[in-house]
Amino acid sequence: MQAVAKYIRISPFKAMGVCDLVRGKRVSEAMDILNHVPRRAAIYVSKAIKSAVANALKNGSVDVTNLYVSHISVDQGPVLKRWRARSRGRVGRVTRKTSHITVELKEK
Repeated sequence: MQAVAKYIRISPFKAMGVCDLVRGKRVSEAMDILNHVPRRAAIYVSKAIKSAVANALKNGSVDVTNLYVSHISVDQGPVLKRWRARSRGRVGRVTRKTSHITVELKEK
């Protein structure tokens, strides 16, 4: 039971800290943690976990209470390269990073 959230507009470094909080936890416990974490990445990680739970229910007969987050990782997606005007007619580069969040659930 796996779900991948791709092209999320948040830096992978910021999302990794949130993923470390829920790795190895039961799904219900992980969702409780994510509901109380004041980070923007928690919204995207909880969406990915909900999607993995929905995939588990659709693809097989599993008990949702026995599911736990066995593997969760954040990979870097493509970087959006933009520019911003600087003094004396120069250009300052702005890189907007994206992330791919992968969640894998297993049953105990």
